[in-house]
Amino acid sequence: MDISLMGFDSPLLRNLHHILEATEDNATGNKPTNSGPTRAYVRDARAMVATPVDVKEYSNSYVFVVDMPGLKSGDINVQVEEENVVVISGERKREHDEEKEGVKYVRMERRIGKFMRKFSLPENANTDKISAICQDGVLTVTVEKLPPPEPKKPKTIQVQESRWVNDAFEIWVVRCSHKQSSALNCVSAITTGGY
Repeated sequence: MDISLMGFDSPLLRNLHHILEATEDNATGNKPTNSGPTRAYVRDARAMVATPVDVKEYSNSYVFVVDMPGLKSGDINVQVEEENVVVISGERKREHDEEKEGVKYVRMERRIGKFMRKFSLPENANTDKISAICQDGVLTVTVEKLPPPEPKKPKTIQVQESRWVNDAFEIWVVRCSHKQSSALNCVSAITTGGY
């Protein structure tokens, strides 16, 4: 299976996660600072990085399984970009409880923000046959495989007689009859090409 993750490999992913945790501790609200990114940027980046996906290969399809707790199908986008790249993206938003009087967050642990994952599909993926179903907080994207190509049958080429040989023979016969040469000279002329 040639499905590859676009954008991150695991050591980079781990290091980025540590950097984002450290900068979140140093970030000051939503104001940009010279020391690091804003809290909103860090939150969005963490949400994008923290979207684990299981990829399974079956005999007739590839299946991507993504946990999407609390999201509805309208919050999730599944697209196919050029060169067989499938993109799963969307945004997880916080409920607007703060508008209610007397409500404030004591702790916020659930991830919010944008998320995106890209996968490069193999050549045998049929990008015209993709389905996406979100049920009980789990998104399942199924990409059907193209049928294997039929083995090529041997092609028979008809062998034809060369016209040049026929034309040369006709010229030779005409020259030999006009020269009134002996049959031996005519045979010698055709074998040496000097008719």
